[in-house]
Amino acid sequence: MDSPTPSGTAIANPRSAAPLASPGETRKIIAEFQDVERHYQMGSTTVKALDGVSIRIHEGEYVAIMGRSGSGKSTLLNLMGCLDRPTGGEYVLGETPVSQLDDDDLSEVRGKTIGFIFQSFNLIPQLTVLENLEVPLFYQGRVGIESRQKAEVLAKRVGLDGRLDHKPMELSGGQQQRVAIARALMNDPLFLLADEATGNLDSKTEGEILRILDELHDEGVTIVMVTHNPKVADRAERTIWLKDGYVEQVVFNRGQDGSPLRTPARSDAR
Repeated sequence: MDSPTPSGTAIANPRSAAPLASPGETRKIIAEFQDVERHYQMGSTTVKALDGVSIRIHEGEYVAIMGRSGSGKSTLLNLMGCLDRPTGGEYVLGETPVSQLDDDDLSEVRGKTIGFIFQSFNLIPQLTVLENLEVPLFYQGRVGIESRQKAEVLAKRVGLDGRLDHKPMELSGGQQQRVAIARALMNDPLFLLADEATGNLDSKTEGEILRILDELHDEGVTIVMVTHNPKVADRAERTIWLKDGYVEQVVFNRGQDGSPLRTPARSDAR
């Protein structure tokens, strides 16, 4: 079935006129899709995974991306995370147009500007919590006393200061995701890019992880969350709904000051 239409402040059918920001938005743009396309050729058929998507992410914003399977969420995540390149349009990250960068330059931009949080945690099982946190800086040649101190501070920030010497298999799923969040912050990214960050967690642990993300957002961290769960998306300032490779609608959940702009999603929402 089609994506549900949440109640509240929504802009429907923005395929031809997508709202790029909430009314009165004044924050700096840190990532922007400009008519981005990602088309694949399968024999004589062109698959339009993304088909002219324009999105702006502002500094300090919390944005949710939703849509049913096949809507383009994964493609958008790969492009926004500099894991792939668009076949049309432009992606500007910070002040850098990245669509035409070669593999090495794209990898460097990705490592320095984006903090990834994955559903499956993606921790290195042979490393301790502290060593896993240092991995992003290791690839930048910045491991040393300062990186160790920063890792300790971030581990404490997510409630794992007593687990620094533990390895992933000695941690619960929620604790592993806390490590992943702290690791994503190690490179001081422009934004956190979370892919179904609570999808492998029970409801209690999901609530704990979402509270950490809420607190980080309150501290000014920019978050882009790809999710299938409307209750998770409701925590964001706005929700961008994808359908068939384009932006179907944008729902403004709350203002820059955190004040709600719409009623909560129905408890029976799927």
